[in-house]
Amino acid sequence: MRTPTKLGHGVLLATLLTSAAQAQTNAGDQKPDPDLPFKVSRVASFELPWRIAFLPDSRMLVTEKVGRLQLVTPEGAKTEVKGVPAVYFEGQNGMLGVFLSPHYATDHNVYLTYVAPGQYGGGLAMGRGKLVLDGDQARLDDFKVLWQQMPTGKGGQAGAQIAFAPDGKSLFLTVGDRQRFTPAQDPDQPVGKILHLTLDGKPAPGNPWAGKEGARSIPLIDPAKDTEAAKTAPVVSTYTFPGPNLTPAETWSIGHRTPYGLAFAPNGQLWELEHGPRGGDELNLIEKGKNYGWPLVSYGVNYDGVPVPSPDTRPDLVKPVIYWVPVIAPGNLMFYKGHLFPQWNGSALISGLVSMGLIRVTVDGKGGAKAVQRWNLGKRIRDVEEAPDGSLWVLEDASSGGLYHLTPK
Repeated sequence: MRTPTKLGHGVLLATLLTSAAQAQTNAGDQKPDPDLPFKVSRVASFELPWRIAFLPDSRMLVTEKVGRLQLVTPEGAKTEVKGVPAVYFEGQNGMLGVFLSPHYATDHNVYLTYVAPGQYGGGLAMGRGKLVLDGDQARLDDFKVLWQQMPTGKGGQAGAQIAFAPDGKSLFLTVGDRQRFTPAQDPDQPVGKILHLTLDGKPAPGNPWAGKEGARSIPLIDPAKDTEAAKTAPVVSTYTFPGPNLTPAETWSIGHRTPYGLAFAPNGQLWELEHGPRGGDELNLIEKGKNYGWPLVSYGVNYDGVPVPSPDTRPDLVKPVIYWVPVIAPGNLMFYKGHLFPQWNGSALISGLVSMGLIRVTVDGKGGAKAVQRWNLGKRIRDVEEAPDGSLWVLEDASSGGLYHLTPK
């Protein structure tokens, strides 16, 4: 697979100069705090819930991986939202993210990320519709697909997180490698990338490979058992784009595995959170045009024990700011901006599946970060979000997963 290394000298120099050298920290052995600083109340249950988005009136939109979007009151009353697209529900694929437009107050638009069914498996899609609320009923009108991963295929994690740029004019979309490994380093394929798009799903101005087109035909492989096997995985099919392959022009950064968290810090820095294999979950500071190493390097090993070279062997690739061995299996990343927990203002909060709780991380504004607190909730936490009143809400990753409200003790 080819690697996009032909950056202009000016762009390369600029990105190198903006990176502060930071020591990598393994936070995998961090112990949970003995006491929880919040009360935890179960409010409702869902079938494999994934993401929460808060409406201005404190009602929530909650996705269920099986293919539903629910309108939920703070008291837990649920109404299924009509007009959502069909999904390919299999493994980690299905209905995933829900995000309010940065201009929701005037356009009432809601973005969904999901794995859309295809002729072979499914592919990550991002679409948008207008939320119409009629009493306790809700629907999405004029839903349109704005971006879709092609070709469709089987297995793996899709990523599917959106972070809107602070100026509200563009968005960043994470695309997981779907356990295909090597395409994360192929500039012609969107898997294993963070894309920078307009609000309508087109390549955003100012991207590192703006104006470039990729190969017209690209190979599809199935998920491989490990990084080595992927190098010689048989090609299942070859996909030919009906028009230009805009993947290079859409791409902001490459070399990502399973990017489930993406959020802007208050100072405008973009942070990303992703799963490693067996070990090596990562918190990364995302910068334009950079290569974050997967599957060339990792602080973890393959699930079957096959080693992956350490990031310390490749100074040309970006190392994570924090990594976790053993893993936390991150669910999501957000920055707290409220006042109910004033001591956390500006901190990142990370939900964890294997770690079964939350982690608070502070960032220093210079590219550094530190895991400072960890709380065990005894449940696989898929999502953590802040309500308009500054309280926290979390989703449990389970077939009957709870929605929990966290308020100060």
